[in-house]
Amino acid sequence: MTANCTFTPPWLLRNPHVQSILNSVGPRKIRAKRLARKLCSQQLILTASDGTRLKAEFDRSDSGKNALVILLHGWEGSSQSAYTVTTANYLLKHGYHVLRLNMRDHGDTQHLNYGLFNSTLTPEVADVIAAFTAQHTFSKIFLAGFSLGGNFTLRIAADLGQDLNLTAAVAICPPIDPVNAMTALDNAPVIYEKYFFKRWSTSLRKKLEHFPEYDFADDLNRARCLSDMNTLFIHRYTPFDDVDTYFRSYALTGSRLANLRVPTHLIASADDPILPVTDIARIDSNESLSIDIQPYGGHCGFIKNLAGHSWIEPKLVELFDRYL
Repeated sequence: MTANCTFTPPWLLRNPHVQSILNSVGPRKIRAKRLARKLCSQQLILTASDGTRLKAEFDRSDSGKNALVILLHGWEGSSQSAYTVTTANYLLKHGYHVLRLNMRDHGDTQHLNYGLFNSTLTPEVADVIAAFTAQHTFSKIFLAGFSLGGNFTLRIAADLGQDLNLTAAVAICPPIDPVNAMTALDNAPVIYEKYFFKRWSTSLRKKLEHFPEYDFADDLNRARCLSDMNTLFIHRYTPFDDVDTYFRSYALTGSRLANLRVPTHLIASADDPILPVTDIARIDSNESLSIDIQPYGGHCGFIKNLAGHSWIEPKLVELFDRYL
């Protein structure tokens, strides 16, 4: 377990809820909107081997590094989320090409595929990464993900990292045991549950607009919380019989990462208000996995000043530069 560079925000920003909220709103969001307008992003639709289509945004750096960083957003985030845009911009300035990839049904892509998103769909994400990198020649390929995107990153690195020629991977605040994560979310301030409930229900309503044959509008209207949503949709629209089985299917505990051979870094915060950091100790030791638990940071925040700049951005550059 390593912590070579400790994140120590000013006292005004040490509250974990302030850290978590400022990750996506406030100065960082304002700056991200401005940056997004300046980026000359190439809009892509990438197709997996099973026909699944995922939207991505590709930005080239003028540097001669010719190294690619693939960024995966968190649940109900997107390639346009404030943290993905500012991180992409920072990486571009430091010589990395960046592919911001949207998971299924994220980033206003509900129309691209009939099936609904669920958190086990790492194969299609890996497939479109393979399709994209096969069309280019990069000297190094890195994968980094935030929250659920970090969970995807760890599973993809363990299952297919060598096949994808990944040089290294970084996961920021990934859920380790989704059962415990949901319990923590239920016990956290209600703002978090309301945020995810609103985002998920809005996404499902958009899905209905494109595929009315799903006909789950009445069930959706009856749902009042995430627990209702999980009960309603997991049994009907995933291969799993119940909520706990579904959550266990993408847990990272025990030997789940045993096949990890790609150098991988897991960065978490001890004060994460919605993901129990103690779950990390339940991951079996692996020489390819480095774990860095910071005392502050909230959930994916690591905001270091009132301008909304994140410690994670230079940390990613520091980590990736090691492998050039």
